[in-house]
Parts: sequence; structure tokens; C-alpha cells
Amino acid sequence: MIIRKPAVVASLLSASAFPALAQTPTIAIMPHDLSPWSMFMQADIVVKAVMVGLAFASLATWTIWIAKGIELLGAKRRATLSTRRLAQAESLDAASDALDKGGMRGAVASLVETALQETRRSSELPADGIKERVAIALSRLESGAGRSMARGTGVLASIGATAPFVGLFGTVWGIMNAFIGISQTKTTNLAVVAPGIAEALLATAIGLVAAIPAVIVYNVFARAIAGYRAVLADASGEVLQHLSRDLDRAELSARAAAPRTPGAVHLAPRPSVRLAE
Repeated sequence: MIIRKPAVVASLLSASAFPALAQTPTIAIMPHDLSPWSMFMQADIVVKAVMVGLAFASLATWTIWIAKGIELLGAKRRATLSTRRLAQAESLDAASDALDKGGMRGAVASLVETALQETRRSSELPADGIKERVAIALSRLESGAGRSMARGTGVLASIGATAPFVGLFGTVWGIMNAFIGISQTKTTNLAVVAPGIAEALLATAIGLVAAIPAVIVYNVFARAIAGYRAVLADASGEVLQHLSRDLDRAELSARAAAPRTPGAVHLAPRPSVRLAE
């Protein structure tokens, strides 16, 4: 019998001569789970450490934003109300009583108390020296209040400046491991290359998520703290004005209460006359 179908002959020969090839199954590459959590779990230990550090940095950013925002908002509100009451008072003592009755204890109340204390300590000294010493003390209090309010914002600046580079380090490390895996598997199939590169890029994404809010919050706090310092500067000006008025009133009262010698004649000084040559 003559077989006239060469395709059938070829299939019979391949099946009989090469049974191993005929029984070899086709290897299918299963797709990886590229969800963020799955990529984190499959990442290298160094990339995981970078991601965890950036996550803590992001958590610190939001914590500082909430805590410092509440503190700054309350301090600025108290300083504004205290400055208004200080401007409405007639003297430093009246301003101190008004702030005590209103329960407004803060930076402005400290400015008023410092001025009163210096006035009592220098009651027998010249008025010019009192004003100078009070101005120095108020300036120091303003600087201290500004530094206290700015405490913690430096962390935001550090996170905003370094988080992208930390994430970039994780990306470089992950891509390096991805290329090492490519060389070991000796294949350039996208299904083999993509998971490692995706894990590496996730580190950069987390770095940006940590850095961008930190920079925004830092700039917001910088403007708010500058406004708070401006309010304290206005309060210091009000305190110095009250102090100047109180010292002038005390001087006038002392002159009015000073006894005069009876029968004393006050002669006006003679005008100087220039003789003609």
C-alpha cells in the first residue's frame, strides 16, 4: 500500500522517532499579581525597608500637620484676641486685669507681665532705661514664642527634601535586582521583567506620596508662623505704647505733687545779646 499523504507520514515519523517531543507540554507563564500589597510582599528586603521607612515618614507628616495645626490655630486666635483687649485698655495694669479676667494666658499675657515686672524692678531708675530694657525683654519673648511654634516643622522640611531620593534609591535597587533576574532566567519576556520593575517603581511612588504633602504643609506652616509673629510684634508695640504713657503719667504726677518753696521767685533767663564790634 502506498501512502500518498506526506503530512500523515511526517506526523507518524515524529511521533515514533521523537516520543519525548510529542509528550512535552507547553509551558505557560502565569501573570503576576501587580496590586500594591502583592508587589510589596514580593519586593526585595532592601526595597521593603525603603517602603516602610517612607510610610512612617508620611505618617509623621500627617501627625505633625494635625497636632501643629491645632496648636498654631489656637495660639494665633488667643494672641489676636489678647492684642485687641490690650489695645482697648487704658494702662498696663488694666490690660493685665482684662487678660486675667478673660482667662487669656499666652504669649501676649507674658509680654504684659514682663513689662510690669521690669517697671516694678526699675521704679527708681530713669524712664529711658526702663523703655530700653522692656524693649529688649519683649524682643526675646517674641523670638522664643516663634521658635516654640516652629518646633517640629524642621522634620517636614527634611522629609520633603529627602523622601524622593530615598524612594529613588529603592527604585534603583529594585531595577538592579530585576536585571539580575533577567540574566538568570535568560529571557526578555515582559511577563518576567515587569513585576520587578513595577516593585521598584512603587518605592518612588511612595517617596513622592511622602514628600509632596510634607512640602505643602511646611509652606503652610511657614506662612502661618510668620503671621503669628506679626501678631506678637503688634502686641509688643501696644505694650511699649502703654509703658510710655504710664511713665509719662507718673512723671507728670510726680511733678504736680512736688512741694514748691513759698516766696520763691523764678526768674526767666536773659536772652543773650551779641555786641557789635
